[in-house]
Amino acid sequence: MTPGTNDSEDRPAEGGGTGSESSAGSSGLVAPTRRSRTSTRPAPLEGVAGPESKAAVSTPEGKCVDSPEDVSADERVTAVRRVAAAGRRWHIGQLTGLAALLAVALTGGSIAYGAIRDGGTTAVADAPSALSPALLNSGNIDASILSLQAHLKAQPRDFGSWASLGLAYVEQARTKGDPSRYPQADKALKRSLAVKPGNEQAITGQAALAAARHDFKDALNYADQVLKENPYSQNALSSRIDALVELGRYADASKAADTADSRRPGIPVFTRYAYVHELRGDVRTARRILEQALGTASTKGDISYVAFQLGQLAWNQGDYKTAVGHYARALAADDNYLPALEGRARAEYASGDRATGLRDMEQLVARYPLPQPLVELGEMYEARGAEGDRAKARDQYALVDAWIALARANGVNADLDTALAAADHGDRAAALRAARAEWARRHTVHTADALAWALHVNGKDAQALPYARQATATGYRNASFLYHRGMIERATGRASDARGSLKAALELNPGFSPLGAREARKALEDLEAAK
Repeated sequence: MTPGTNDSEDRPAEGGGTGSESSAGSSGLVAPTRRSRTSTRPAPLEGVAGPESKAAVSTPEGKCVDSPEDVSADERVTAVRRVAAAGRRWHIGQLTGLAALLAVALTGGSIAYGAIRDGGTTAVADAPSALSPALLNSGNIDASILSLQAHLKAQPRDFGSWASLGLAYVEQARTKGDPSRYPQADKALKRSLAVKPGNEQAITGQAALAAARHDFKDALNYADQVLKENPYSQNALSSRIDALVELGRYADASKAADTADSRRPGIPVFTRYAYVHELRGDVRTARRILEQALGTASTKGDISYVAFQLGQLAWNQGDYKTAVGHYARALAADDNYLPALEGRARAEYASGDRATGLRDMEQLVARYPLPQPLVELGEMYEARGAEGDRAKARDQYALVDAWIALARANGVNADLDTALAAADHGDRAAALRAARAEWARRHTVHTADALAWALHVNGKDAQALPYARQATATGYRNASFLYHRGMIERATGRASDARGSLKAALELNPGFSPLGAREARKALEDLEAAK
């Protein structure tokens, strides 16, 4: 199916699944897929640094500037708001300029790719990266990039270091939520391949970059290319699982997880293995695997990531106290780990400490105006309903549009982000176009849910229901999916089914969304009153 098809053509795959995958009963970068209203990011690849500390970074002219964290939060958010307002007035042809401005607003100045410029002519023997893996695992991604840049100015034919630099840029984009790093990663990886065509490190990096840009078909192709030469590459094995999950090929993803576990067991594989189980509703096994992984974690990056995943698992089950505890452990390992900061704010709010949750979400958004925290903060404002809160909420939703513009300008497929944000807080017709386009690419539970909800808000409930059913068919325990299904069932006159779905959503996670949970309770009350 292609975007813009007639409504009658909006149909899920036969049997409510995606061909052979549906038989597995299993049901995601990665984002950003939608997982309980937040992106669950994959574990960092082996040999790539975790979240960075403050450090100086170089400009294209070789000068040093402060790291993005040192830029005034007020100035940055004001700049993003100004760009977002301008974006609503500008034509599509000016999108690149908008994205460039937003990149500055997000980062306080571009982190240059330095050595990617053809400035050096010194030839050295082709060799793998001359830098120690310990440097890339140091937890300071900015310092790692600076060291790689300096090294490559002296030894521009070190293909391994070019590949490491490309992966470092992908990781920097992941930890900062800034897609303007992806073109830099692409250039570094291509430079590595130009020096030594077909080298494993660069192709592994291309798989990671493609996944980060939500091009999961290419990510799978690159991973398979590496595994043909090296079946034991942990990075390629991990990327392959990610790509298969994000393509909705859940049975294949489960087999890939088994294969990876037998060949290269370790935290990158364990966390993916746990998620494959969670997608098919096996929460107990997912929790056990993550707890075992946390017990073996030794680096700060691994501890923060695995603890966050345990927090997400608890959040999805409505266990806010446990979730906050896991997020706290993640933040004890890395106090700047963005997903844990977001998760903690969300869990605080849902547990009844709304003032603290809202304050923490404001602080997060002030530093990193990313789509999902922006939407969550906007909904918190709307739910509070104080004077000026509606305007504050509109500001947050406008910033989402600006971020999406930046993502698209840097090669990211942002259709799923568009569909999820615009369906509730933007252009509903645009949400439906984006959801259809994403469904044409991949059939996952998340794209099924997004398309179902986009159809619903556009008044196409009869067409929405099969997708809502498909989104909940694997056993994946997601309150937002159940809420969407219940509202669609209600709109199609299936009152009994609607009561069941809405009750299930609120029993599973009664605070799954500031606005969605409120609407679910109201709809359920109305349905009960009409019995």
